Amino acid sequence: MTKFINFSKYSSIKIGQEIEVDVLESCSDITSEHYLLGSCNNTLIGNNPPPLIILSKKYDYIKIEDNLLKIGGATPSGKIASFCKKHDIADFEFVSHLPGTLGGLVYMNAGLKEYEIFNNLVSVSTCQGSLKKEEIDFGYRYTNIDSPILEATFTLACGFDKEKVEMFKKMRSNQPSTPSAGSCFKNPEGDYAGRLIEAVRLKGKRVGAMEFSTVHANFLVNHGGGSFDDAISLIKEAQKRVYEEFNILLECEIIILDRDYIPFRT
Repeated sequence: MTKFINFSKYSSIKIGQEIEVDVLESCSDITSEHYLLGSCNNTLIGNNPPPLIILSKKYDYIKIEDNLLKIGGATPSGKIASFCKKHDIADFEFVSHLPGTLGGLVYMNAGLKEYEIFNNLVSVSTCQGSLKKEEIDFGYRYTNIDSPILEATFTLACGFDKEKVEMFKKMRSNQPSTPSAGSCFKNPEGDYAGRLIEAVRLKGKRVGAMEFSTVHANFLVNHGGGSFDDAISLIKEAQKRVYEEFNILLECEIIILDRDYIPFRT
């Protein structure tokens, strides 16, 4: 099964053409060449992307079994937040401020400061079998999971905290509302990517319709009709300047999907 997706509308950064994408109903549908997409909130689709595949809607569910919370890989973060609020479930308040689907949140260990999706993870179900948390290598915005995440299981605790929701809302208040793919670069150890981009005078720098936001320098925003090439030009310029001035290589947090893309080299 396939479907056509217009990525200039579907992706959060509003870049990309209309592409025929495969739909994963069972693990036999995926090949080694496929890249599995979530809701495309931290992804930049290039002019020559690899074969793309998305999870079927059958992986969009939330259930409570054996005093554990089980969530399908295609479940949107907003649905998870609403479910936890309705059922008075604790420790998922931060998810309401993280756009995406469960599979993507787990794959990149998404979070806000010390609140990360892995904090309450028990195991994940993938196309290569089930993995317990202790079998996964994970860290800041990183895991070594290399197979589609079909379901994740979490510990279950009562006590949805409205004050935490407000705290997370304030933490996100300094982020631009203009279309973007979220944080462009990971924060290097002991520093902040936004500070470094400002320090090399790229905050507000614009190429075409793409810009390092004047609201938060680590957000690459699209003012309308922005192109992949313009986005890449700014990404490489920031990496080049920061490396030359601070000897720090900024690592992309945005996932770049293009077979012709050549990453910045030092």
